[in-house]
Amino acid sequence: MTIIIDPQSSGIAGNMIIGALVDLGADPNEVKEIMEKSAEDFGKVSVSFEKVTKHGIDSTYCRVEMLEEKPPVDYPEFMEKIRNLDLDDEVKETSMKVFERIGHAESKVHGKSLDELHFHEVGASDAVADVIGSIYAYRSLNLNSQKIIGLPIAVGGGRVKTAHGTLPVPAPAVVEILKDAKIVGGPVDSELATPTGAAIYAEICDEIREFIPMIKPNKVAYGAGKKDFDHPNVLRIIESSDITENDSVDVIETNIDHLTGEEIGYLFDRLLDCGASDVSVTPTIMKKNRQGSILKVISKRANRDKLVEAIFKETGSLGIRISPSVHRGVAKREFVTETFNINGKDYEVTFKIAYINGETISKRAEYEDLKRIAQDSGLALRDVKEMIR
Repeated sequence: MTIIIDPQSSGIAGNMIIGALVDLGADPNEVKEIMEKSAEDFGKVSVSFEKVTKHGIDSTYCRVEMLEEKPPVDYPEFMEKIRNLDLDDEVKETSMKVFERIGHAESKVHGKSLDELHFHEVGASDAVADVIGSIYAYRSLNLNSQKIIGLPIAVGGGRVKTAHGTLPVPAPAVVEILKDAKIVGGPVDSELATPTGAAIYAEICDEIREFIPMIKPNKVAYGAGKKDFDHPNVLRIIESSDITENDSVDVIETNIDHLTGEEIGYLFDRLLDCGASDVSVTPTIMKKNRQGSILKVISKRANRDKLVEAIFKETGSLGIRISPSVHRGVAKREFVTETFNINGKDYEVTFKIAYINGETISKRAEYEDLKRIAQDSGLALRDVKEMIR
């Protein structure tokens, strides 16, 4: 399954994310309880959900009202309060990562260290409720195990009043948070992307694309914004089945004619540790009829330089060939764990399952699990493989 977060028309804010996730199926009563309880140390809030129509689009609005306003605290104290909240560890950890993104952005904009930084709007109770409510709803739907794709964000325009005075839209902290995203101004003279919304988006999105990839939409949810414009002020989230995924990789190659089998085996493991997606070694005949091998490494762009450096270091190669941005089609993959009883003992086995157009095309047990069972049980590896099919 792939989740598309679409802020192209009306930007993104914490309460819009929450509204869309509740529209997608998160329990509004649970989300309300978590938000109100988590915000108490920062000021009481009241949370409610209602169905609204924004220019013909039926959507869910998350209303967060501040009932109490407390003085701003510095960043270290703020993070310590978040750390001490009575929350699920994974919800708390992801929420802290969101606030870290905001903290680093504010620190850079204002030229202060994190220890000197004061959280104003971002440290207010409604912002805390927005972040924690968004992450709780996101995890309650198990979206953390799905691929999340973000589309370009409409950030609005004009000016906005803040604790630091009147600032241009998008606010400097928002621009800093969204440095690796795609943004576009307009379509209205108003702030559309908030720091909390931008930081949540940046944290949970696995990938930012310009367009929606090939998918089969299963469900569409809408979270409403507070303001009314001449267009639907909603954030759209699309839950989809995958047809196939398009991927872009770099292919790194070099010829080897002087390494032993053991050294090639070590190189193989070293490159996987450095982030290679795949490594293969193919025997070949080189010039002057020397026997050699072709080393081929499949790499994500982010890992390419580290892999090239490792190849130079481990092989002493004088030249490495790189084919950048090679496009490939890949099946949708997921991992599931099943338990098998073998000779009276339970063993967990992880399977890699591949799908095309929603249909299973392969289901293979992970080799390391088969090896572990064979070693522990004393059975032959091929017998273990037959028993867990």
